[in-house]
Amino acid sequence: MPAAASSCLSFDREHIAQLVHRFYDAIRADAELGPVFEAELHDRWAPHLERMVDFWCTATKVSRSFRGNVYGKHMALPRIAPHHLKRWLQLWQVHTQAVFAPAPAAELQDIATGVARVMHLGWFGRLPPPGALQHWIETEGADACAA
Repeated sequence: MPAAASSCLSFDREHIAQLVHRFYDAIRADAELGPVFEAELHDRWAPHLERMVDFWCTATKVSRSFRGNVYGKHMALPRIAPHHLKRWLQLWQVHTQAVFAPAPAAELQDIATGVARVMHLGWFGRLPPPGALQHWIETEGADACAA
């Protein structure tokens, strides 16, 4: 059973931090996403992870600790393609499901899908077709990303 599967479905910083660290460990090991992130972060992983914990704590209303321009930072990334966003969502699904019970995992996945829609618009000049982001996740399935 997921680590946070309890009778309380609220989020806390400890479980968000666990999720963020697991997720970015997978990102760093991923053949598609690892090089993209490494090219930008190099030796700045620890501060990035702390900022991402703050971001997800703010997104889930655990705290209001995040301040920054997520969109602007990501729009500056070179060579982003739709398959990068697809892989990001797939890995996010795997790790949200590993750390959280189904209801909070689904909420985190919905938030990430919203983030992905905005990033898709910025990077590719259009919103993804209706249902495309969910289709990306479902066509590969969680097992394809668990490596």
